[in-house]
Amino acid sequence: MNRFTKVWHPDNYQNGRKARGYFEGWYFKAVDAAGDGLAVIPGVAMPRDGHPFAFVQLNRSGGRSAWFELPYEEFTYSRDRLDLTVGRCRFWERGMTLDLAGPAGEVKGDFTFGGLSPWPVTLLSPGIMGPFRFVPFMECYHGVVSMDHSVSGTLEIDGETRSFDLGRGYIEKDWGRSFPKAWIWTQSNRFDRDGVSLTASVARIPWLGTSFVGFIAGLLVDGTLHRFATYTGARLVSIRHDENGGEFVLQDRHRRIEIAARGAAPGKLRAPVLGEMKGTVNESMCSETDVRLTDRASGAVLFEGTGRSAGLELMDPTGDLLGG
Repeated sequence: MNRFTKVWHPDNYQNGRKARGYFEGWYFKAVDAAGDGLAVIPGVAMPRDGHPFAFVQLNRSGGRSAWFELPYEEFTYSRDRLDLTVGRCRFWERGMTLDLAGPAGEVKGDFTFGGLSPWPVTLLSPGIMGPFRFVPFMECYHGVVSMDHSVSGTLEIDGETRSFDLGRGYIEKDWGRSFPKAWIWTQSNRFDRDGVSLTASVARIPWLGTSFVGFIAGLLVDGTLHRFATYTGARLVSIRHDENGGEFVLQDRHRRIEIAARGAAPGKLRAPVLGEMKGTVNESMCSETDVRLTDRASGAVLFEGTGRSAGLELMDPTGDLLGG
């Protein structure tokens, strides 16, 4: 698969330009039947002035994180589908196998995924970024591989074994040079009823020597994906946050979505800066996110619920989003 056709396959390894620093990472989230969450992030980093390497990092409920760094040569990938290995670990559309050992501990696991719900890809809107995916100079690109799917399997970590049977999963990915300067992100697919999943973010995006506050939100309800994004004509009505959580309101001509995330209890993850994993992300795995979707014309509530075991990242220490 060549560089051009990869635009319509955001889940695959994009293998972008390396001269200015480059990273690419996938985010596999699994929540067990009891609500305990696990995020596994495999990827590669290619610093502008350093040696490339592969990595796997983990984040668990309670803010427990772990980092495993491996030689770049132990990263392999398929050219035509999502199927990659990092050391003795494998990650693909239908599951993941973990086999890690190092100063951060020992991790073994086998997971099976079923019924993936990918973000739609069309000719002019190849995934969650819409037409911004065609822009060649973006600092960071984003893809959603599956909004919601079933998970089964077991995880053994530091001698403790956990079952993920009857669990739910979510997969996304990022690639480029660096994460944004500031952002809020929340995600949950553990609501009071099945078939509901939310992913939403607001970020300060560099653009031609300046920047703007961009946003993307997707609410999947019973097979229908309600989308709000800068490129769909929606607008950011309001935003606020503090050390415990944040809330923002988006709306377009027809609908309004209100999102309020709370209960930040973050673990510290490494994040890319010019391709080098020297930044820090504070990510909670056990937050809650309230969602309310309404029809603007009638005021009717189309959906209302609380997502539990939610991922939450609040990265705006100087308030760059609040003036957006």
